[in-house]
Amino acid sequence: MSEPDILLLRQKIHGLSVDNYADAMRERLPDAEIAVAETPAEERELIPHARIVAGFNIDSDLLDRAENLELFACSFAGTGHLPMNALEEAGVAVTNASGVHGPNISEYVIGALISLARDFPRAARQQEERVWQSYGTRELYGSTVTIVGLGAIGQAVVDRLEPFGVDTIGVRYSPEKGGPTDEVLGFDEIHDALRRTDAVVLACPLTDATRSLLDDEAFKTLPPHAHLVNIARGGVVDTDALVNALRSNDIGAAFLDVTDPEPLPADHPLWGFDNVRITPHNAGHSPVYFERLSDIVAANYEALGTGEEIENRVV
Repeated sequence: MSEPDILLLRQKIHGLSVDNYADAMRERLPDAEIAVAETPAEERELIPHARIVAGFNIDSDLLDRAENLELFACSFAGTGHLPMNALEEAGVAVTNASGVHGPNISEYVIGALISLARDFPRAARQQEERVWQSYGTRELYGSTVTIVGLGAIGQAVVDRLEPFGVDTIGVRYSPEKGGPTDEVLGFDEIHDALRRTDAVVLACPLTDATRSLLDDEAFKTLPPHAHLVNIARGGVVDTDALVNALRSNDIGAAFLDVTDPEPLPADHPLWGFDNVRITPHNAGHSPVYFERLSDIVAANYEALGTGEEIENRVV
């Protein structure tokens, strides 16, 4: 077997093979030796030679064998599952896939907001039943959208909302950093944002601070016509509180790509609401995921050679 500069561990995402990843990397780095490990044995055999390893995770056995490893390029945006202490002790830099999902997930959010505002779900039901009956709708124009989380995805959502003439409120851990929204508040001020919100978009990570962020108290503050779009994690919403709000007509509608629990059991009450749309954690699907990821990893391979700053570095 070859002695690769870059080793791609076994991985698939959105129905795409790791071979797509390898093809994209070879197109960007024609002079680099890029190998794909197709079995656990090949991973163990090839990893001692690689300067960069790319994959979802790396266990202690592989890390012990990685004698020349300088960078682990995680294929996820989140890195909480990685052995970060061990990687840091080994002097290995770690990068993530932040930014890869910006275009596709922000498109999902815009589609969800328009669908709810124009009540396309009702249109679909009436078409299926062959019912010609006018019904009321809303506009995004002039409404207020709160975006919780102003990372790469949250910022992409704000960018795509700009042509719709909406007012935007951002909620983030460090409001002093500012952001692309019309105003930025901290998590301790979230109720001030919610009370003025026509639609709230959750785009934050799941942490101790954000778990059950939208709870009974939050749904009490939200106006009853407000729409919810969750592309963060299911645990950011207290599911029981959401169900209670829906049953009490305390929220206008919800568009959920993530739920708690997940997968959502077939007998869960959330399936039964006409004003709830559920997709199976599918907002991040993109046929060009590995293309975007390759842009980051290829640039970082070049940066290692020149001593320049590494993109998306988390350690």
